[in-house]
Amino acid sequence: MPARTTPATARRSAAARAAILDAAVDIVGEVGYAKLSIEAIAARAGVGKQTIYRWWPSKGSVLLDAYLRLSTGDDPQQPVALPDTGDLEADLRTVLRATVAELTDPRFERPLRAVTLAVLSDPVLAEEYRQRVEAPVREMKLQRLRAARTAGQLASNIDLDLALDTIFAPLTQRWLFGTGPLTREYADKLVENALAGLSPR
Repeated sequence: MPARTTPATARRSAAARAAILDAAVDIVGEVGYAKLSIEAIAARAGVGKQTIYRWWPSKGSVLLDAYLRLSTGDDPQQPVALPDTGDLEADLRTVLRATVAELTDPRFERPLRAVTLAVLSDPVLAEEYRQRVEAPVREMKLQRLRAARTAGQLASNIDLDLALDTIFAPLTQRWLFGTGPLTREYADKLVENALAGLSPR
């Protein structure tokens, strides 16, 4: 018969997972992704390597879960949506300002850079990232733009996928390549300039 999971076992498993994810974030912040290892994570978390491999196939996969935990809290399945106050410009300013705050917070930014690096070198992890992060976040943003187009706040004939990239991609590019400072003022200018071209004439 399969082993029975008791409440105490479940609590120990949850505590071990949390310790592993915390350790991954701490270590990657200290030494970077290249020097991060399963051995180091296990030692910091106080667990055996096999405990980590039972749940994750690679250090990149551990980091992806750690990043999601930072982004969404302890419940990565919780529903998330962009604000919809009826004022598209104000809502986009709120979202881009929050994004700037995250991308300039070292505890959030460092694991995200590590995940980005891991995704570039691991096709399996890249697909997992696409399914768990990129696709749902993109759809969430598209839903907000669809609502704005229906409300007449965006031109009726625009391509929403291109509109989304117009609004959000410059911020990501500036973060990735360090081409300029990430500030609330920059976020506001992005929204202002994007909507100048996307709003009804």
